[in-house]
Amino acid sequence: MRHHVKCALLAGAAWGVLAGASTAQDAEAAAQAANAGQANMVEDIVVTARRRDEQLKDVPVAVSALSAERLEQTGATNITALQQQTPNATVQIARGSNSTLISFIRGVGQQDPLWGFEPGVGLYIDDVYVARPQGAVLDIFDISRIEVLRGPQGTLYGRNTIGGAIKYVTKRLGADPSLTARAEVGSYNEHNFLLSGSVPVGDTFAIGGAVATYQHDGYGENLNTGQDQYDKDVTAYRASAEWTPNENLFFRLAWDRVEDDSSPRHGHREVNSTTGGYTPPASEYDTYAGVTGEQKVVTEGVSLTGEYRVNDMLTLKSITAYRSGDTSTVIDFDQTPLPTLDVPAIYSDDQFTQEFQALFTGDRWSGVAGVFYLDGTSSGAFDTIAGNLGLAIAAAGSVDTKSFSVFGDFSYDLSDRLHVSLGGRYTKDDKDASVLRLFYLGATPTPYTGGAARPIFATRTDYTASDSFEKFTPRASISYDFTEEVTGYASVSQGFKSGGWDMRGDAALVPQTVNGYQPETVTTYELGLKGSAFDRRMNFASAVFYSDYKDQQITTQQVATAPAVGIASVVDNAGASTIYGFELEGSAFLTDDITANFSLGYLKNEFDEFITRITGTPVDISDTREPQNSPEWSAYYGMTWRGDILGGEIRVTPSLSYRSDYHLFDTPDPILDQDGYVLADASVVWIAPSKQWEVGLFGRNLTDVRYKVGGYSFPGATYNNSISAFYGPPTTYSARLTYRF
Repeated sequence: MRHHVKCALLAGAAWGVLAGASTAQDAEAAAQAANAGQANMVEDIVVTARRRDEQLKDVPVAVSALSAERLEQTGATNITALQQQTPNATVQIARGSNSTLISFIRGVGQQDPLWGFEPGVGLYIDDVYVARPQGAVLDIFDISRIEVLRGPQGTLYGRNTIGGAIKYVTKRLGADPSLTARAEVGSYNEHNFLLSGSVPVGDTFAIGGAVATYQHDGYGENLNTGQDQYDKDVTAYRASAEWTPNENLFFRLAWDRVEDDSSPRHGHREVNSTTGGYTPPASEYDTYAGVTGEQKVVTEGVSLTGEYRVNDMLTLKSITAYRSGDTSTVIDFDQTPLPTLDVPAIYSDDQFTQEFQALFTGDRWSGVAGVFYLDGTSSGAFDTIAGNLGLAIAAAGSVDTKSFSVFGDFSYDLSDRLHVSLGGRYTKDDKDASVLRLFYLGATPTPYTGGAARPIFATRTDYTASDSFEKFTPRASISYDFTEEVTGYASVSQGFKSGGWDMRGDAALVPQTVNGYQPETVTTYELGLKGSAFDRRMNFASAVFYSDYKDQQITTQQVATAPAVGIASVVDNAGASTIYGFELEGSAFLTDDITANFSLGYLKNEFDEFITRITGTPVDISDTREPQNSPEWSAYYGMTWRGDILGGEIRVTPSLSYRSDYHLFDTPDPILDQDGYVLADASVVWIAPSKQWEVGLFGRNLTDVRYKVGGYSFPGATYNNSISAFYGPPTTYSARLTYRF
C-alpha cells in the first residue's frame, strides 16, 4: 500500500506542474505577455528519431530527449541515469559486471548478456549500431543529447529494437576553438577528470578529442580476498575530424575507445549456505567470493560519416563503421571461497556496418530510404566450476551474422493539419554458429579459460548450425495538429529480434537445443498527444500503448528423459505477453525562476502463455510466472531554482524518482524480488559571470536506499544454496569544477 501512496504523491506532483503553470499563466498573463519574451518559454526540442531532424512535437513516436545540460545539471555520470528520468525504462549495469548494459523498455529487453543472445533494445552511438552490450554502459561526456525511443523501432532501426532504441549523440565540432577541463572528487575516493577540445584548421577542417577517467573505491569489500567490491576504474578516449569543403558536403571521421579495469563484481549472498557456514554479509555490497582472476573490458570503434546535399529535395548519407570488444572476467555465483559455482569467462566480438540513406524533402512530403549491412562475429568461452560435482564444464562457441536490410519511411501532408506516415523494412539475417560443451573432471578451470590441460571427460554438445531469419516490419501513423503547438497521433509499429542458438545448450540432455530458437516479435498500437501549452511555459508528451508480444525467447530449466536424465538450461520461444500502459513527461516554468521536469509511466505486463516441457509434453505455466524488469509504476519529478549569487547564476535541483516493485526473474522469488522504492537526489551548480567557470555539488540516493538490480538463483545443496543479488549505488557525494573556453 505504501508504494502506491508514494506513486500517487509523485503523480500528483507531476500533474501539479500543469496546474502550477496554468495558475501562474492565469495570474500573470498580462505581465508575461509584456515581459517574458523567450526567457521563460520552453525551447523547441529537435530529435532524429526518424533519421531526420524534426521537432519533437511533430514526431509520431514516444521519445524522451535528455540534453547534455539537463544530464550535467542532475550530476548524471553514465547512461544508467536514463532509468530515473525516462518512464517505463530499465537501464542497468548487468549482474556480475561493471560495464555491460541491460536495457528494458516497456517490459521488453534481454536480461542475459551471453554472446549469441541479441539485446532487445538497440544502442546507437551517432547512428552506429552497437550489437553487443559489453562495454556499453557509456559514460556521459562530450555529448549533445541522448534520445530514448520507446516501442518497437523495426522500420528505421531494424532488428533487435523490439523494446526501443537508445541514441547517444555526441557533439559536432564548432567553428571556433574550444576547451573543457573538468575535475570531480567525492565519496569513496571518487576522482574523475575530463579534458576535451577542438581546433579549426582553416575554414573547412576541424579536429577534436577528449579523454576522461572515472575512478572510485569500492562501495564494499571482498571479505575473503580484501579486494574492492563495486569500484570503478575506467578510461575513455574520443577523437574526431570534420571536413566541410562546401555548404553541400560534410565528412566526419570519429574514433572512440573505453578501457574498464574495475575489480570483478560479485553479488551479495542473500541466504545461508548449506556448506561452510556462510551467512549474508552485513553490507549489501560485501561478498565472500573466492574466485580470483582478471577483469578487463576494452571496446573500440571507428566510423566515417559522409553527407552530400544534392539539392533542396535530396540529401545522401553514408555511415561506415567498425567496432570490436574484448572482455575477460570472473564471477563467483556461490559467493563463498569454495569452488561451488565459479565462472571465469572470456568474450570477444567485432562488427562491420555500412548504411546508405537518402533523405527526401518536398513541399508536402518528406522521408528517408536506405540499405543497411552488418557483418559481425560474437564468440566466447566460460567455465562452470561445480565443486560439489567434482566437475568443470566448459562452454565455448561463436556466432557469425550477416544481416542485410532495406527500409523506407515517408510522411505526407494531407492538409495543413493532417499528416500520414508509412514505412517498412525488410531484414534478412544469415547466421552460422558453433557450440561446444565439455565436461572435465576436477573443480578447476578448464583449458578454455587458461586452466591446466587434461583429458575431456565427456563431450555434451558439439555441433555447427546455419539458419536464415527474415522479416518485414511495417509502421504506419496518422497525426493531426490540433493547434500550432499541440499534435495528436495514432500509430502501429512492429519489430523483431533475431533467432539463434543457446551457447550453454546441453545436447546430451536436451537434443532439440541444436535446432536453436526462432525470432520473437512485438506489434504495438499507440495513441499520443504532445506539444506545448500555457504560452509555451510547458512542453509535454503523452502516450497510451498496447503491445502484442509473441514467440518470446525465454530461458527455462527443463528435465530430459531417455536416453539421459538431468536438468539443462534451454532457450525456447516459450512465451507470449500482452503489454499496455501510458506515459507522460515534460518540463515547465512554474515561475520565472523555477522550472520542473517530470515523467510518469504505468506498465501492465502479463504472460498470456509460458510453455515448459518439464513433464516431457508442453505445459502452460503462465499463471505462475511474472515478466521481469517491469515495474507497474515509474515516476520522476525534479525542480530547478535559478538565482543570482556572487555575480553569477546558481541552480539548485532536488529530484525524486520512483519505481514500484518488480521481479528480477520470470519465476517470482520473495528473496530476490524488489519492493518499490524512491531515490532522492540533489545538486547545486554555480556558474561564474564569465560563463567559463562552473562549480557543482551533487548528492545521489540521499536516503541510502538499497535496491536490487540483478541476481542469481541456484538454490539447493548441490550449489550451496547460491542465491545472490547485485545492488544499485548507495549514498554518494561529489564536488565538480569545470572550466570552459
